[in-house]
Amino acid sequence: MTGRRVGAGLLALALLGLAGCSTADDGPDTEESGTPSSAAPGRTGTPDPDGEKDDPEDPAADPSESADSHDSHGPGTNRPASRRWRPRPGTRWQWQLDGRIDMSVDVPVYDIDGFENSAKTVAGLHARGRKVICYINAGAWEKFRPDQADFPRELLGENNGWAGERWLDIRRLDVLRPLMAARIEMCRKKGFDAVEPDLTEGYRNTTGFPLTAAHQLAFNRMLAKLAHDRGLAVGLKNDLDQIPDLVGDFDFAVNEECAQFGECDRLAPFVRRDKAVFHVEYSLAPDAFCRDAKRLGLSSMRKRLDLDSWRKPC
Repeated sequence: MTGRRVGAGLLALALLGLAGCSTADDGPDTEESGTPSSAAPGRTGTPDPDGEKDDPEDPAADPSESADSHDSHGPGTNRPASRRWRPRPGTRWQWQLDGRIDMSVDVPVYDIDGFENSAKTVAGLHARGRKVICYINAGAWEKFRPDQADFPRELLGENNGWAGERWLDIRRLDVLRPLMAARIEMCRKKGFDAVEPDLTEGYRNTTGFPLTAAHQLAFNRMLAKLAHDRGLAVGLKNDLDQIPDLVGDFDFAVNEECAQFGECDRLAPFVRRDKAVFHVEYSLAPDAFCRDAKRLGLSSMRKRLDLDSWRKPC
């Protein structure tokens, strides 16, 4: 769960129970998977500044490169920057972090947990014509991950609202860089096309550390560079306040509940750069947000907070 949405997410969970999101008028268009996962659930328009440009290592997408196309690079290989995937506004997607992956959803993009899924799963999605995003937690330590012992105890802060998770001291780039590099390298080796680093706005939360906006910018840019160095696209998760500073560093955005909080216009810089915004709402019905989402060029759907296979797209 993104730090910014910890409290809101818990409230949304309660609201979902009251609203009954699986009732007939909001019925699923995909089958739910009954297979449990040990992964934690998903966490989760201001104008561009004058003269702002994309990272020089991040050229504009080739017009022929769309969410449905593939390059010739297989698992474990780096893609040149000119061939890095760049999803475009309106690209349909599926976000599933819990349960066995339902590969039958007819969308060009899947976002799945990097640790919980194998190279075989990624290859299976590729064989169905999908691009695949690797979800990792970047801003918090998770006791259930296989690399949990690699994180020094002094870097672990307050609980972030989810069992077994604690905020990280993102000021310590010297320590966190190799740890995050290893996670992103795992994504590359499994053949993923992109990375979704979660919890990238710890500075706006009670973490146990005196984090500032400058610390967050440095950490987020480090994550983007680690992904780009490995030929992977990378998405900015929430962190709306820093979009004007980071839109040039990231290839797409992932957002939770911008309609619920009246913030979707703030994602416009990504759409203006021809970069997709993958968006979900948990408590609002689609008819409460889909019209605005389509107007803004967002790739929107309703999901359950546990991010199983169920989805209700716009």
